[in-house]
Amino acid sequence: MARVVILGCGYIGLELGRQLTAAGHEVIGVRRSDSGQQAIEAAGFTPHQADLTDSDDIDTLPDADWVVFAASSGGRDAAAAREIYVDALGDAIDNYGGRESPPDRLVYTSSTGVYGDHDGDWVDEETPLEPTTDKTEMLVEAERIAREAAAAHGIDGTVARFSGLYGPDRYRLDRYLEGPVTEGYLNMVHRVDAAGAVAFVLTENCARDEVVLVTDDEPADKWEFADWLADACGVPEPPKQTKEERLAERDLSAAGRRRVLTSKRCSNEYLRELGYEFTYPTFREGYQAAIDAYTGE
Repeated sequence: MARVVILGCGYIGLELGRQLTAAGHEVIGVRRSDSGQQAIEAAGFTPHQADLTDSDDIDTLPDADWVVFAASSGGRDAAAAREIYVDALGDAIDNYGGRESPPDRLVYTSSTGVYGDHDGDWVDEETPLEPTTDKTEMLVEAERIAREAAAAHGIDGTVARFSGLYGPDRYRLDRYLEGPVTEGYLNMVHRVDAAGAVAFVLTENCARDEVVLVTDDEPADKWEFADWLADACGVPEPPKQTKEERLAERDLSAAGRRRVLTSKRCSNEYLRELGYEFTYPTFREGYQAAIDAYTGE
């Protein structure tokens, strides 16, 4: 069994730690806050307190066979994104790569935001990246570091590129039941499968030095998804709006306008080819628990 260190053990890291621990691996989760330590303990594996932006703290990180970098910038600006996704990631790789016994594998968790706008067309691992914001530009740079810097140290670096994460505490029912719902596509992956895909590429020893797009089987038209959800919850269908209507009603920054206009459909064909089997292959299975809770069933 492997020793796994999860750097930035939050929404996905906690679920990943639970899955790897259940499979018999030794898992250590790294967060900087006291509450983060408590969350890791409650999830059933070992916490380690460290600030990934502090080089002294990085020196204290436990040795590992596999390292997963799942830290978040907390939705802040591009400078915060650079501090975490570029600087801290690079420092962690260099530190681990310089050790007497460096890790065999590194997985960096990225985002499908790196694709930019494709006007509703399909994207996959081979699609050129077109980041539309300063933050997504940092994610593209982080992907390069995760693969190139890791390879320079003899570490196989894999990029797991997540679509929109959902699951417990992140169903966002109010957004879709109350509206208005803007047109476009939703590309989603349940937390269980986002973590499960990372565990899969590690334990099955696949996707070395590659990118894997982690998304479920069915990109959903936002309007159709909202109507399906409303029907399942027994409430009226929510109001809808076009992208142009949303842009007209809100004083958005240039970055905000680009986010509204971004549309694509993400393919999981490669992940399926590798052999991963989804627990929640579409939103229909993934949202059932939220629907049951809403309707009291």
